[in-house]
Amino acid sequence: MRKTSFYTNEELLDLGFKKLGKDVKISRKTSIYDPHKMIIGNSVRIDDFCVISGRVELNNNIHLATGVVMEGGDEGIFMDDFSALAYKTIVITGTDDYTGQALTNPTVPMAMRKMARKEVRIGKHVVVGGGSFIMPGVNLADGCSVGAMSFVTRSTESWFVYFGIPAKKLKARNKDLLKFEEQLKIREN
Repeated sequence: MRKTSFYTNEELLDLGFKKLGKDVKISRKTSIYDPHKMIIGNSVRIDDFCVISGRVELNNNIHLATGVVMEGGDEGIFMDDFSALAYKTIVITGTDDYTGQALTNPTVPMAMRKMARKEVRIGKHVVVGGGSFIMPGVNLADGCSVGAMSFVTRSTESWFVYFGIPAKKLKARNKDLLKFEEQLKIREN
């Protein structure tokens, strides 16, 4: 029997997620570390070559495109409904200090390292463009969008478009998409 590109529901259950919703599609080419710390909601799709580790919570109607990296550590990455991360987006909850005040990398004992570790929150209806990088402690507020190749070092305001290195607020984001969310809810009931 030929295997599909996505894990079957039985295979997903065998991976040992803390919680697993319905209609979840995860590519067999995704690397998953510490699934017992992960909560996956309904209608979630994770494409090829993603790396998901640590405490990660994905609510409903979430898409992670090819090559997304989510390093949740113990702090956690929390992603709300109808949000998406485009190709090769990276979200991290921890980073070494690169000023030379300590050693870096996981081969060194923690007593000799200096790390910044904070949770990351990605709100409802957030979309992040390909190749973007989200730093520890960032809260991407509901409805914001982040343009491709952006470096997000600070939390955002709801319903604005951000872009750049570092990411800066450009303009208000249209809220028409909320009508489609209501239509989808009616259709599903």
